[in-house]
Formats: sequence, structure tokens, C-alpha cells
Amino acid sequence: MAAYAVVDVDIFDIAEYMHYQHAVRPLLEAAGAQYLVRGGEFQVIQGDVEPQRLIIVEFPCMDTLLDFYNSDPYQALESLRQSCSRATVVAVRGVEDALTHDD
Repeated sequence: MAAYAVVDVDIFDIAEYMHYQHAVRPLLEAAGAQYLVRGGEFQVIQGDVEPQRLIIVEFPCMDTLLDFYNSDPYQALESLRQSCSRATVVAVRGVEDALTHDD
């Protein structure tokens, strides 16, 4: 069952963030992950949240997502990401069949 990394990132050094973005892409591809949302236009329709830039990455499963995040290669990039941005990252498990679940 797929899992998703939902990221709200506030980028304060776009040039350095682009270095991070280019370096993380092959790691995501190797993990079988893909971007579903990457900074597109959004609108808050309820609540007090004020996201900056939203990113959603789909992983094959929660274990793969967590293994990716905790891996040495990604953690080496995490310090670069932290030097040029602030982020909130939430990992969420998908549903087995979205058409048959009411929750």
C-alpha cells in the first residue's frame, strides 16, 4: 500500500535549495518514489494553516518511505536542505483501494 510524504517547505535560499533538489531526485527514483505535487498553486479552504510550498511524494509503502528518510545518503542531504529552508514533513499511509473506503 502506498505511503506519502506531505511536505510544507519555506525556502529562504532558492539557489542552495535547487542543489538539494537535484541531489535528492536520484535517491527518490532509486526508492521507487515519485512527485505527485511539487509547489503548485494551492488554496486553503478551511483552517488556520498557512503553507508556503507544498510537496507530496508517493512511495511504494511506509517502510520504503521511512527507510528513505533515515538512510545515510538522504540524511547527508538533509543538512543541506536545513541550511536553505524550513520544513514540516508528515508521513501518511494510503488506503488499499480508495474507491471502497468511506474514511
